[in-house]
Amino acid sequence: MNNKPSARAPVWLFDLDNTLHNASHAIFPAITANMNAYIARVLGQEGAPAGADEVNAARRLYWQRYGATLLGLVKHHGVRSEHFLHETHSMPNLARMIRAEKGLGRLLRALPGRKVLLTNAPHRYSTMVLRHMGLHRHFSHHIAIESMRIHRQLRPKPSKLMLRKLMRKQGVTPGRCILVEDTLANLRTAHGLGMRTAWVTQYLKVADPIGAAHVPKRLIRPAWVDVKVKSVRHLPARLSRLR
Repeated sequence: MNNKPSARAPVWLFDLDNTLHNASHAIFPAITANMNAYIARVLGQEGAPAGADEVNAARRLYWQRYGATLLGLVKHHGVRSEHFLHETHSMPNLARMIRAEKGLGRLLRALPGRKVLLTNAPHRYSTMVLRHMGLHRHFSHHIAIESMRIHRQLRPKPSKLMLRKLMRKQGVTPGRCILVEDTLANLRTAHGLGMRTAWVTQYLKVADPIGAAHVPKRLIRPAWVDVKVKSVRHLPARLSRLR
C-alpha cells in the first residue's frame, strides 16, 4: 500500500491566534497591554513613558504604513524585533489563559493533506500554545514570525513575498494551498496569489495586537474568501469548496 501523500493533496496553512484558539478571551488583551507599555517606554523622554494618545497614534501610523506596528518600531526606533516579541508575549499564566475547542487534534488528523502552522506570533509563544493544546504533532512545519524574513528584513503576513518564498520552500503551487485565518487582510493577499481561503469568525472580538488588524463590524463573506466558517471544526463539511 502506498502511504505517500498525493501530489494533488492540499497543503493547509493554519493561523494560530483566534483561529485554533480564542486569543480574544485573555491573551490578546494581555499582549495589547504589554505592547502599549513597551511602546510608551520607547517613545518616552527623560525617563517618563509616553502618554496613551501618543502610543495609540504611533500604533495606528505604523500599522497603516507597514502593515504591522512592530515593523515601524524596528525601522524608526531601532527596536530589536526579538526583544519586542519576547517582552510583549511574556505571560506567566499563559496556560490558564488558553481557551480552545475539544477535538481539534482529531480534526487535523482527519483533514487530507499536510498541515503547516503559519503565525505572526513568536516561536516560543506559539510552541507553548500548541503544546498546551496537544496539537504540535499534527503540523509538519511550524513557521513563526521570526522566520518570515526577506533579505533579512521581517515580512510577516500578509506579505506576498513571504508567501511566495514559503511556497517555494514547501515545493507547492498556490492552487494546492489553503490558508485558514481570522484576518481578512491575510486572506485577501493569499487569494490574490491563487490560494484557497477559509475565514474563521467565532473569536473575532479583539484585533490582532501586533498588526492591529481590523475587526469587521459585519461578518459578510468578501469575494476573496472561498469559505466562511464559525469554527475550524466545520472545515470538513466545506472541503468541496476548498479543493
